Amino acid sequence: MKLDSALLAKQIRQQALHMVYKSGASHIASALSIADIVAVLYADIVNHIPSDPSYPYRDRVLLSKGHACTAIYAVLAELGYFPQDELENYGTNGSRLMNHISHYVPGVEFSAGALGHLLPVGAGKALFAKKQNKQWRTYVILSDGELNEGSNWEAIMFAAHHRLDNLVAIIDKNNFQSFITTQETLNMDPLEDKFMSFGWNTYSIDGHSHQELSDALAAASIKRDSPSVVIANTTKGKGVSFMENNVEWHYRNPSSDQLQSALLEVLSNA
Repeated sequence: MKLDSALLAKQIRQQALHMVYKSGASHIASALSIADIVAVLYADIVNHIPSDPSYPYRDRVLLSKGHACTAIYAVLAELGYFPQDELENYGTNGSRLMNHISHYVPGVEFSAGALGHLLPVGAGKALFAKKQNKQWRTYVILSDGELNEGSNWEAIMFAAHHRLDNLVAIIDKNNFQSFITTQETLNMDPLEDKFMSFGWNTYSIDGHSHQELSDALAAASIKRDSPSVVIANTTKGKGVSFMENNVEWHYRNPSSDQLQSALLEVLSNA
């Protein structure tokens, strides 16, 4: 049965808000900005079987911006990789649901903490699959801020050189990192021109339009003798008005009243 990506995105946002509030954690705005990307990816694109996380023909999904892990934990729980009530343990001592994404969680391919590492890992996985004639693909979700890391550009060159057409990078371009904008920190624009010059198929879209996401990811999944990147232009904190484009929500934890206000907005959004 086909999943409803719009409903799934709402569920991801609700669960992420609950997790961050209950654990006293941070990075909620980072999770909200990728909720639509994650929903469309799992509803429309990725080949996977929740009851068999080690299914050998599954597509590999890597979250390089590991601090946004609540979005991935939420979708995996919603799809049945593990019981939803385990989300209550997020960020607590001894929980496998760590504050940065952990491979101990069913459905998570690789742990991430320090930024800039999982595109190289994804390129390695894609090269292995290509050499072994495996048909699965690798999808890597990155933040725009972590493109400051040189390891990404080594991987970008590597992937183009080896014609890794089974590798898709998805950039959450929300234009913020840490305390200020990405442009103020280290301007990476124009990203489209950079990736094209490195030999990548490049798509620049509205990262909250499920139709544009589905179309671009489907196109990027077609083998064309080179890797593909989907530059998803997003709003940090998307779905909660007082969190949107407000850099303090990279770190801040919502109060009880703020949680209720945020949940009401998410539920009422079309």
